[in-house]
Amino acid sequence: MRNIATRIARAAAGGALALLAAAPAIAQAPAAGGYPNKPLKVIVPQPPGGGFDFVGRVLAEKMAVRLGQPVVVENRTGSGTVVGTDAAAKAPADGYTLLTGSVSNIALNPGLYANLPYDPLRDFTPVGLAVAYSYTLIGRKDLPFNTLPELIAHAKANPGKLNYASGGTGSGQHVLAAALWRLAGVELTHVPYRGAQPAYTDLLGGRVDVFFDLSPTARPHVDNGSLKALAVSGAQRNPMHPGVPTIRETGVAPLELESWFGYFAPARTPPADLARLRADFQAVAAAPDVRDRFEKTGGTPMALVGAEADALVRRDVERWTKIVRDIGIKAE
Repeated sequence: MRNIATRIARAAAGGALALLAAAPAIAQAPAAGGYPNKPLKVIVPQPPGGGFDFVGRVLAEKMAVRLGQPVVVENRTGSGTVVGTDAAAKAPADGYTLLTGSVSNIALNPGLYANLPYDPLRDFTPVGLAVAYSYTLIGRKDLPFNTLPELIAHAKANPGKLNYASGGTGSGQHVLAAALWRLAGVELTHVPYRGAQPAYTDLLGGRVDVFFDLSPTARPHVDNGSLKALAVSGAQRNPMHPGVPTIRETGVAPLELESWFGYFAPARTPPADLARLRADFQAVAAAPDVRDRFEKTGGTPMALVGAEADALVRRDVERWTKIVRDIGIKAE
């Protein structure tokens, strides 16, 4: 966990330094067609060092060069991802404030919060989606079974005896696991933590049984043999864990979830400005060096804009809002 977090934090810091170094030259570049003619701001609704921050800064560094203006990243945290996301929703729709959006704040929050102050489909329009990360279901080293079907069979025979960790009630880790147990018809005891690090501490110590986490974070523990991988959540197997089947492949449940990340603009952003943002975003996300940075952290590059991005976001919002409400999960 710490190794991957350090790599992501260093990559993010490197991107921020490169952006600062390039800022004087960027600021002097003429703005084509009048937009943009001042710095842009990207709100990241999570603290520095995590997936939101890493993706937000990688894209900001390259978008600044394309747009000819500095792109400043602002970490605005609180209530999970709600405070920063709501701030972006209420920002002027002038093309100068963007949001780093993911499955978490765009697709899961509508089902988790009864009075969410923003509507992801009404208040935002996707600029584009850049990368997706799958989750890996990992178990303690001495877990007495090695496959997801074996775990499910044991759970059916012993209701409530197995437990699962999460980084907090309502987190992507929690929602994915709870959906899997519901679809598989089993009961496991939820043990929520304040973040992934304490969950790993107890999983490695054998005090909890299984845990869903983003595949790049889970990988070091699987590779060194301290934890075992049972399944991955994506539509395809993860290159980091090529021998680990998808949930759907195991036959346990028709379930898949990947945490995509991208940029979103407030609704009613001027069409010409949105078109400019989308064209530059697609060029940035498709660039070989950006794709390489995402792949090295276990991501699947996407570079989706326009109708494709709109359709994927709408599909996941509708799907996961229903799933979360059906399961009855509520945010803390």
